[in-house]
Amino acid sequence: MILTTVFMKKVMSLYFLFWLSNAIFAQENMLCQGAYWTEDEAAVFMKKTASEWSSQADWERRAKMIRKGIIDGMKLEQMPLRTPSFNPIIHSTREMDGYIVENIAIESFPGFFITGNLYRPLNPTPFQKNPGILSVHGHGPDLRFGESMQKRSAAFARMGAVVFAYDMIGYGDSKQVDHKIPIALTIQTYNSQRVLDYLISRPDVDPERIGVTGESGGGTQTILITALDPRITVSAPVVMVSAYFFGGCECESGMPIHKSEHHQTNNVEIAALAAPRPMLLVSDGGDWTKNTPRIEFPYVQKVYASFDAESRTDNVHLPGERHDYGKNKRAAVYNFFGHYLGLNAGRIPPYQDGFDESFVTLLSADELRVFNEQTPIPSNALKGEEAVIRYLNLK
Repeated sequence: MILTTVFMKKVMSLYFLFWLSNAIFAQENMLCQGAYWTEDEAAVFMKKTASEWSSQADWERRAKMIRKGIIDGMKLEQMPLRTPSFNPIIHSTREMDGYIVENIAIESFPGFFITGNLYRPLNPTPFQKNPGILSVHGHGPDLRFGESMQKRSAAFARMGAVVFAYDMIGYGDSKQVDHKIPIALTIQTYNSQRVLDYLISRPDVDPERIGVTGESGGGTQTILITALDPRITVSAPVVMVSAYFFGGCECESGMPIHKSEHHQTNNVEIAALAAPRPMLLVSDGGDWTKNTPRIEFPYVQKVYASFDAESRTDNVHLPGERHDYGKNKRAAVYNFFGHYLGLNAGRIPPYQDGFDESFVTLLSADELRVFNEQTPIPSNALKGEEAVIRYLNLK
């Protein structure tokens, strides 16, 4: 009897290992990472897929399938129930030229914090709520503290928006886990939902006017939160949306959101899930968005045309530029958000072909950090990848 019990335990253990290895292989077999297709293969996919639907009802059926694939693939529905409790930490309020900067952290789920900076108008219109903007950055350890992030966030605030500029996990102040955690895609998407929850909870934010923009990996965050959350009203993914490149990081393509046994999609279709809400694609000639005017944008236009909303999407293509969120790219987004969010772009002085951003005071990383000796991370903070994965317990 004892031998039988031991034998059965070994059999069950081997069965579990066999099942686990197959499950991992099955998931990895569904991953679409990096330059998953050649440019020509991607163009063929776009043409073939475009030929398979012709009406708004057709697209909405496909859109429903794609959204389900994203949610199931990243196991988003297994994340903790989002609550109205944020336990915000706000300090170091500074008045600048037309805007205010504060250091902020909010609790995403118990023991896990979203870190960033809050930019607000210095003199908002009395008795009037302001648009809210999620400002997200690409890959790099200190990009929240960088010039592009500070300039665009400050400019949006001076134009009249409340802006939450927040860290990718593993970067800036967000050091509770490494950026390469296997469930980075899930946590970052959930964090974006929580930033959105927080913004619309504020008495100075108009929940009907919410924008999101970011570059590169921040562009991936932009298209995902827009695809999944109808509270986003305007979006501007910058230098990211490509038919053949799916994102090369765990936070973009480390979980099977593009492919399942039932569907295949790419970031162009995920971006198109924004329709009919206004969306600006910003692309350039020096990265995987170089084909946008010919390959990606025509497909997006077809989606918007099915809603009779062609005027609500646009592409600014800068063939002589490279992979960044530089001055000309920011200028395009200022105008687009100004139009669709009701912001006053006239509050940024004009300069030749763009806007004069010299009013922005660039602060140091130490000045922008949330957690320091004076404001340590709360004692209930989860510490390390193992603790976070164990707490979330995604199946």
